[in-house]
Amino acid sequence: MSTGATFQKMSPQLLVTDLDQAIAYYITKLGFEVEFRHEDFYAGIIKDGFSIHLKSGSPNMEERKNKRARHDLDIVFAVADVQALYDEMLLKEIDIVQPLCDRPYGTEFYIADPDGYILAFLQ
Repeated sequence: MSTGATFQKMSPQLLVTDLDQAIAYYITKLGFEVEFRHEDFYAGIIKDGFSIHLKSGSPNMEERKNKRARHDLDIVFAVADVQALYDEMLLKEIDIVQPLCDRPYGTEFYIADPDGYILAFLQ
């Protein structure tokens, strides 16, 4: 059943231990910009129209470790020219979880942010 409403945006929310550190990481390492900030506990960052919300909190570090060990992904970004992006990230001292590799569905690599969230980039 359709109500006629259309989705306009989706923003996954990540719990982060240090909001300022998380914002700085996403800006300097991944090229996001601050879309908004609410006091010292919540912010939205955006890149190419895609956003992530960051909320101060206590991520479950055991869960983060388990997800990393299994290569369970938190966010997947489809990108153009994944090779160029990978080469750029190698120069920025980013935690590469899965190096660039070819899969039956495309070419991808994974990184981990300071709170252990696994981000995939796929072409």
